[in-house]
Amino acid sequence: MFLTQEIIRKKRDKQALSRAEISQFIQGIADGSVSEGQVAAFAMAVFFNDMSLDERVAMTLAQRDSGQVLAWQALNLPGPVIDKHSTGGVGDLTSLLLGPMVAACGGFVPMISGRGLGHTGGTLDKLASITGYNVFPETDHFQRVVREVGVAIIGQTAQLAPADKRIYAIRDVTATVESVAMITASILSKKLAAGLTGLVMDVKVGSGAFMPTYDKSVELAQSIVQVGNGAGMKTSAVLTDMNQSLAPCAGNALEVYCAIDYLTGRSRPQRLHEVTLALAAGMLVIGGLAQDDAQARIKLNQVLDSGAAAACFAKMVAALGGPADLLEAPERHLARAPLTLAVAAPESGVVEQLDCRALGLAVVGLGGGRRRPDDEIDYGVGLTEIAELGQRVEAGQPLALVHARDAQSAQRAVEEVLNAYTVNSTGLMGSKLPPSVYRVVD
Repeated sequence: MFLTQEIIRKKRDKQALSRAEISQFIQGIADGSVSEGQVAAFAMAVFFNDMSLDERVAMTLAQRDSGQVLAWQALNLPGPVIDKHSTGGVGDLTSLLLGPMVAACGGFVPMISGRGLGHTGGTLDKLASITGYNVFPETDHFQRVVREVGVAIIGQTAQLAPADKRIYAIRDVTATVESVAMITASILSKKLAAGLTGLVMDVKVGSGAFMPTYDKSVELAQSIVQVGNGAGMKTSAVLTDMNQSLAPCAGNALEVYCAIDYLTGRSRPQRLHEVTLALAAGMLVIGGLAQDDAQARIKLNQVLDSGAAAACFAKMVAALGGPADLLEAPERHLARAPLTLAVAAPESGVVEQLDCRALGLAVVGLGGGRRRPDDEIDYGVGLTEIAELGQRVEAGQPLALVHARDAQSAQRAVEEVLNAYTVNSTGLMGSKLPPSVYRVVD
């Protein structure tokens, strides 16, 4: 029997915790026997003194085991159970694309996603913008959709990693969110609870990223790969750019429109395509569905061009309560804001700098995101036709289109978007364009 305060004291004094100590502490968080003050003290001790790889693996597994762990063996799936997770960003709708693409290639993708908070958009909010789509189905229904369609994207239920939910809420109000050890355990415990055999992690880099610097993004990617593999789940990570919106749009229903255009072949924006293929190819390789990256990309492009990936997306939406004709008539089922206002470029030149976080906050200001977890969302608002870094614009040409509920919020968003852009009037790009994909960690 371990005293809770002794476990906190050991971590405070930079001593290593045993697997049994960590397991007992996390179980106490789940059953309520560990107080909020003790969780806060522990989080602060970890924040300052960190955790070894063994401690991180133990904490991750303990958080996984604090609730339900999905089992897939009884379903006799004829392919690997694989997923991807992102640290979040602006205009990042890759989950809506690669889930169906990987499913069409023979993978099974039980994707448990989150809502948006702060400047980042959430996959769950994008899907909730589709009329009728049930983001919280019963577990049996969720598993049946994964078996029959190959992919289902839903929200985290109270049964999955409940200790993590409590820890995160306390970290959020005690300035300990930035701990790489605890971020790692939080992400991976939920993915392990989903019963995955493989995971590809998308770690964002840049002005719209969760991690403040490139080095911190690399540190998080390496931690997730080491701990994921240490916990028995094949894991790799891809560092991708978030110095600008990944898609040329940001906002929930607007991004679903973009996803439909991508899957049906009407429009495949280059940077979005590059990042989606990099992540999806990693999933196929890690799941044994392709020998290497080159073979994986051939398979992925085939299911896009044949329409098989679009068909998977349509089946998933219908199976989770959404409309059967979403791909054919999206305007019937997706909200549209009543007002559209252009953000006129103040001068001619080249887009040299862009504050991606500010773009995300402009969407939040329109009502398309949350300042607090319980905020309601306006699914129709957001930005489209977002100008890219390196793009030539003429004076008066739109840097973006604002989709708003009313004139006041539209005008405020126009000013915020204008302030996010730096246009070089010489017509030259002073700094090198960032790559879409920086590196792979495996």
